[in-house]
Amino acid sequence: MDDKLNNDKMHRFTHEAMATTFKVIIAGETRQYARQAAAAAFAEIDRVEGALSRYIESSDIAQLNRMGAGKATRIGTRAFECLQVAARVCAETRGAFDVTVGPLMACWRNPDKSLRTPTDEEIAAARERVGMHLVELDPSTFSVRLKADDMCIDLGGIGKGFALDQVVDLFADWDVESALIHSESTVLAVGIPPGEAGWSVGVGGSGKESPPLGKIRLEDMALSGSGIEIRGRHIFDPREGRPATGKIATWSVCLSAATADALSTAFMVLSPKEVEQYCHDHPDTCAMLLLERGGRSRYVWFGDWQASLGLQLTRPESEGN
Repeated sequence: MDDKLNNDKMHRFTHEAMATTFKVIIAGETRQYARQAAAAAFAEIDRVEGALSRYIESSDIAQLNRMGAGKATRIGTRAFECLQVAARVCAETRGAFDVTVGPLMACWRNPDKSLRTPTDEEIAAARERVGMHLVELDPSTFSVRLKADDMCIDLGGIGKGFALDQVVDLFADWDVESALIHSESTVLAVGIPPGEAGWSVGVGGSGKESPPLGKIRLEDMALSGSGIEIRGRHIFDPREGRPATGKIATWSVCLSAATADALSTAFMVLSPKEVEQYCHDHPDTCAMLLLERGGRSRYVWFGDWQASLGLQLTRPESEGN
């Protein structure tokens, strides 16, 4: 953990977890208190990873994935609550975000992880083990029952954001009123820095195909991004069983980091018209898409970026399907 100071009232800390680097900036506290609060935050992130990672054999999710169909398994509150958020976003996006998509992704890769093109029969067989309708959650007992064998639940598309939300709850107990917390692609603002109108965060890409657009002001909100420029076409459409196409990158802004994390993935799958409808139905959500059509790219966005977030943009025309 690194505690280099930006100034006397701004303290920065880093921590490696969940195969990425988490960073915390705490404002308006003493150095010693900020360091203690950050240490508590990173310990909570480690606990979240221990519950959610399918690569840790003792985690709730790894144990769940080893279970066959039919038997209910009781899991911890962190994993259960994350699955509840995942189920909600899956329903709200009509299956565009689905943490059970693993079997579909696997059939598109060779044993050495290189890409392959599966047959229609292979895709159909994989889809028999994909879908949140195959995951039964019982909140009265914190138990989960899978309805198909050989399923694979992977919370990688929501887990880091969920961890940030847990840190916000922890900071409330610590009376930390101003902080910025971020992981690989998701950032969550707590309050505002002293004397500022909000936490200033860059939005838009950093590559040739997705140049940066500017900065937005975040206060008690989260921003998350997904794209193909670094990892290639690794995002799959669970509804079609094929890699998502048509977009280079997407961004989402909403109140919850877990929801923003999941939505940025879902927006890579949904059509622009579907994203526009989602933002209409969820006024606290903003979306930005970098579309790829005919070898050219362009940004479109939905939601009140200017009034709510301070980014000066020209409203795009409504997109088709």
